[in-house]
This record gives sequence, structure tokens and C-alpha cells, in this order.
Amino acid sequence: MKFSVDKHEKYVVFKLNEDKLNSIITPMLKSELILLNAEGIRNIILDLSEVKYSDSSGLSAILLAHRLCKGGDQEGTFVLSGVSSSVEKLIKISQLENVINLIPTIDEAVDFIFMEEIERDLKGEAEE
Repeated sequence: MKFSVDKHEKYVVFKLNEDKLNSIITPMLKSELILLNAEGIRNIILDLSEVKYSDSSGLSAILLAHRLCKGGDQEGTFVLSGVSSSVEKLIKISQLENVINLIPTIDEAVDFIFMEEIERDLKGEAEE
């Protein structure tokens, strides 16, 4: 599996450099996402701009990333970016477009994560 990881202070951009997200790639992707979560990464942008096709196993990796970011002590944000029309169609057929944050570009995804962080900080202050 070809990929790149770009780590920042508040988030990580995980770019999958494959044209298919299928049952061959999915186990390796899941392992990498679990490792990122174990490192304490709570905000992940999964860049699928190179991916032209995904099957249901690929969708399971996307859902795993979503759960990893949402679960645990520190709630985070998972964003899917650069999604092709065929992958977006699979997400819509699965009725997950309201569950998964689909953001067109990396820059917009970064802005979205920072807004979510600000909201969490303000919510935390209000509860104190």
C-alpha cells in the first residue's frame, strides 16, 4: 500500500496513493489508522484524491477511522477529502453522507477541523 502521512500539531493528513480502496488495501489501511490512534492522534483527514474506486471493505476502513476519532477520552474529528464521484456514490448508497464529514479540499478540511476544535474548547469551558 502506498501512502503518505503529514503530521501537524492538531491533525494528520493521511493520503492514500492508490487508485483502488478494496479488500487488498483495506487491512493495511486499518492497521495504519489504528497506529495513528494509538499515538494519540484524534483529528484525521483521509485524502482519497487518488482513489477512483472503493468497495464495501474500503467503506469499512472509512467507518473505522470515523469511530477511532469519535471514541475514547478525547473526541476528535474525522474528515474525508478529495472523494471521487464513484466513492461518493458508494457513501450515499450506504446512507453515510450525514455520518461522515465529506469536505472537497484539504484546505477546507483543515479549516473544518480547527472550527471543531474551537467548538470543543468553548463547550469544555462552558461546562466548567
